[in-house]
Amino acid sequence: MREYKAILFDCDGVLIDSEPMGCQALARAVTAAGLPMTREDATRVFSGNAAQASIAWLREAGLDATAVFGESDRILFEMFDRDIPHVEGIEAVLSGFGLPMAICSNSSVARLAQSVARTPLAPRFGPHIYSAEHVPAPKPAPDLALFACERLGVAPEQAIFIDDNPHGVLCATAAGCLAVGFIGPSEHRKGHAQTLRDAGAEHVVHGMAEFRDLLSRLLLPLAA
Repeated sequence: MREYKAILFDCDGVLIDSEPMGCQALARAVTAAGLPMTREDATRVFSGNAAQASIAWLREAGLDATAVFGESDRILFEMFDRDIPHVEGIEAVLSGFGLPMAICSNSSVARLAQSVARTPLAPRFGPHIYSAEHVPAPKPAPDLALFACERLGVAPEQAIFIDDNPHGVLCATAAGCLAVGFIGPSEHRKGHAQTLRDAGAEHVVHGMAEFRDLLSRLLLPLAA
């Protein structure tokens, strides 16, 4: 039986319920650049992607990716100034288990600084808030999970990695972590639980209450 010594969290859609906000900001920025886009379109095109994949899509569409992302960040950061919604139940998960924890996000350092780092959740992670900018390759490559495990001082097979996108699940499995797929309150992608399983998730949980129950079973001696 595996002994788990750390938990790795994706950020958007797992810690903070910001996926709809990010997609809305991108949709508005792309529309302003001349290509009409709805939030649903933006979710389908961009959700869970690394920056380079999104840049490639924008360039193929004939848009200035730097300008679009700059406008999107401006809109999104204005939204964050008004509200940074937490995923329901995340506080109980973060306070309920005495393991080292890290954030592993494909988001930029700037976006993490403007979002989760400004919330009451951040102190639980200390310095362990990691962006794809910290490693050579973003998710789905294993680099981010391996980097976080090294910084936490645990072997990858001793870490539980929860993510709401297949890129994160692929990152976790490639690194050797236990991959947990997360279905959050804003999830609307049809068949997404199966998508996460197909990517290699060993468990799929719906909401943080289910994740807390799973952790209690996996970490029974350590549960608070």
